[in-house]
Amino acid sequence: MDETPTGTRKPPRGIYLLPNLFTTGAMFAGFYAIVAAIGGRYSEAAIAVFVAAILDGLDGRVARLTGTQSEFGVQYDSLSDLVSFGLAPALVMYTWSLSALKAYGSGWGKLGWSAAFIYAACAALRLARFNTQVGVVDKRYFQGLASPAAAGLCMSFVWAIEDKGLFGLAAADMDFVTPVVAIVAGLLMVSRVRYFSFKTWPRSDRVPFFWIPLVVLVLVALAIDPPRVLFAIAVLYVLSGPAMTLWGLHQKRSQRAARGSERSEE
Repeated sequence: MDETPTGTRKPPRGIYLLPNLFTTGAMFAGFYAIVAAIGGRYSEAAIAVFVAAILDGLDGRVARLTGTQSEFGVQYDSLSDLVSFGLAPALVMYTWSLSALKAYGSGWGKLGWSAAFIYAACAALRLARFNTQVGVVDKRYFQGLASPAAAGLCMSFVWAIEDKGLFGLAAADMDFVTPVVAIVAGLLMVSRVRYFSFKTWPRSDRVPFFWIPLVVLVLVALAIDPPRVLFAIAVLYVLSGPAMTLWGLHQKRSQRAARGSERSEE
């Protein structure tokens, strides 16, 4: 019997394939998003990135549940994330809207591909920083916007516009908005703004009752209008980071002021 020094049986070697299959599926979805965008199928491209996000969320959990975590899996997952949430969204946005800026002049054309590159480069930098801080950061929070969340913001924006328009605006009206979305999403990834990670939630098997009807309402809303509901969720999550950071700074200032007043009274 093949056992570890502690007397526990090793998981079969073949099981290490399972989480890496999910990672490969996520990378395939990201690659398909690029191919679909080149073919002008932008809604399909956006959906493919969301499929990649689902598979990316499963691979780590499968690895933990089966006890098949490995350094290879960590590095492979990071490379898959770069394709699915870095290069794919950048190229989708470029072929969808950013490339149209060249019609306004060479300077605007350069802004278009520069915005796409800034997003892709920031995604790579964010992933590299995350890999170097895995063992030292608070797992309850992300430092900077996670690349899947940034991709979700950009792709839900594309999907909502392509589906039926957003606030009465079509893709042709987004030429000067898309660069802002791409650059803001990219800069938030490399920022020090804190975002709740949901990795430690829920902390027990029991959750407050109000979560059940809330989840039901979200699922119903997603069934009715997936692109706009996803875009609304993405916007709220993106705004939650600066709000949480500002609240934390306010709390620290209040604590400092309270300590200062206590010292003065002494």
